[in-house]
Amino acid sequence: MYRRSLLVLRALTDRRTGAVAAGARDGWADVWPRDAAAAAIALAKAGYRREARRVARFLAGLNLSAAARFRGTGAPVPGRGAQGDAAGWVAAAARAAGLQPSHGDRRRWRDRADYQEGGGGDYLGNAIASGLNAHGIGELFGFDGALVRVAGDPGSGVDSAAAWAVRPFPRPSLFPAVRRTLLRLVARGGSRFGIVPSETWNGGDDPWTAPTAWTAWALAALGNRRAALSLMIDLRRAATPLGLLPERVDAHTGLPTSTTPLAWSHAFAILALRELWPMPPGQP
Repeated sequence: MYRRSLLVLRALTDRRTGAVAAGARDGWADVWPRDAAAAAIALAKAGYRREARRVARFLAGLNLSAAARFRGTGAPVPGRGAQGDAAGWVAAAARAAGLQPSHGDRRRWRDRADYQEGGGGDYLGNAIASGLNAHGIGELFGFDGALVRVAGDPGSGVDSAAAWAVRPFPRPSLFPAVRRTLLRLVARGGSRFGIVPSETWNGGDDPWTAPTAWTAWALAALGNRRAALSLMIDLRRAATPLGLLPERVDAHTGLPTSTTPLAWSHAFAILALRELWPMPPGQP
């Protein structure tokens, strides 16, 4: 899985510009800042610093307030407004690649779409990526010892994006709440192929590989190795016979139901595997 994931990132990254396509399919062959940033972080962690810097420099040149996704030329793709976590992810990619983070306005996370790409709102993932401090996150999203998806709305349920407060935007004082959040979501997963993005997810029962992988990454970092390994086993079941990770799979058969492979999922698989089995940077 590790080696195949590195090959997928290589295949989906323009070696000249550093643009990382989300997937090799119409509508996905564009650059989402969040997805490409995760790829840069994974490449840097794996020891491919030059490639990571190329991706981070491409992201630093985007007008993040213009759109949710961009062409390989850097031109915005119309139709979807800017998302509230983009600037934070781009800054994280720069740091991972050893570059100076850009000075994009990370505070503009409210009333914007998040990784689920629905309507605008005040979402947990955007708040974490924006740099909001742990106290502010706890005040807005804390409920019953866990973290809910929408600020001030316990009915919105827990969200796997809580994992981002462990990696790559660590808020140590939130680690206990993140652990409760993720274990609660895993316990209610109900599939052998991974988890859905959040507790009140309205997109059906099909598991999503990226949330499965980033949840494993966070749980491994928190010391919940057994739970992290269980998720990675689910992720391996969700992979195709060639080892490619679809965006999501059928909850009962494990067959792909969306874009295959997805760069974002492979990036988080690399990061989760290296967290579970630490290696010196660059060691295959």
